[in-house]
Amino acid sequence: MTIPRPLRLLLITLASFIGAIVLVVLVGLYLLLQPDRFTAMLKQHAREAGLQLTLSSPASPTLFPRPALQLEGITLTASDAGPNAMPILLAANGRLVLPWRTLFDRQVVISHMQINSPRVDLDALQAWLMNLPQSATVPDEIPRIATGVRIRNGSVVQNNSEWLSDVSLDTGRLAPGQAFWVNLSAKETDGTPLQWQLSSVPSIADGALKLDAIDIHVADSSATNLHLTGHARWAGLANASLQLQGKLHLAGEGDYDSAVMLTPAAQGKPLLLHLKLLGTDNHIDLELPPLALAQWWNQLANPQGPRLSTPPGNGQVDMATLDVGKVHIEGLSVQTGDAIPAAAESSAPPATPVAPRPQ
Repeated sequence: MTIPRPLRLLLITLASFIGAIVLVVLVGLYLLLQPDRFTAMLKQHAREAGLQLTLSSPASPTLFPRPALQLEGITLTASDAGPNAMPILLAANGRLVLPWRTLFDRQVVISHMQINSPRVDLDALQAWLMNLPQSATVPDEIPRIATGVRIRNGSVVQNNSEWLSDVSLDTGRLAPGQAFWVNLSAKETDGTPLQWQLSSVPSIADGALKLDAIDIHVADSSATNLHLTGHARWAGLANASLQLQGKLHLAGEGDYDSAVMLTPAAQGKPLLLHLKLLGTDNHIDLELPPLALAQWWNQLANPQGPRLSTPPGNGQVDMATLDVGKVHIEGLSVQTGDAIPAAAESSAPPATPVAPRPQ
């Protein structure tokens, strides 16, 4: 069958016209995506938290199957850190998926966020927390993430040594007044799998970010698990408070009453973490800067050999037994900071160090 020449010309013209319309629509949507608008938003949020966000190359937008921004070479550093300071976070790449309505709406909404191969440095994070200013503004509203966040193949390091590996994280929908959940899995330095589950209801009221109905579960492969519930409030960078209570179950040792409290920074005093653990033969009552406990414990669990030292901050540790790697310690009692009795501090002879007994 031969198509008449007039009809053939009409079809060609119609196809060209439709193609031109599709091209114009694609170019228009591409321009509406405005990657600079979203990267500027992310950098602004980082600046408000005392952080500097940089990318190795400008964000590249895509339109199908859904509008998205591809971020390459993500670096997050403390704003007041020197040029040679270690970044708090390094990530190979990330992806922000956006709803179609965001293209035509001035409000920035993220449907899904994915970060690949992030590396978090605990030392840099601790330094940033210790130098937080006393005042900061809380956002007017909670950022909305319609379908959550995904992190894969992450790691956490301290003193250039890996603390957690194979970190994966998934979250639910983030919206004010609605339950938000986080599931995290990782491996410790000895390969022990670790699982975290957290849920809370975020909201902003009276100039503060509030986290109500906090529920935390932590477990590892040895049947050790921790369950805490409570609430938190953040009214500025270092103006944060936290109250959690619950139980710690250790395999073969039973349950321990546990409490975690965070007190806001005050003049001449940093943000402080209060940790309490009460059991039949063990008692821990410590007050220390955030992350210092993790650093101290990481030194004890160093695979190249534990470094025994008093925990930072103030408080007391009494433990009937302590097993760290291949080292077994019995009758451990430590007093540090203000918990040291004045008489013992001024007149008592120095204690003779006792070598730990290998198992």
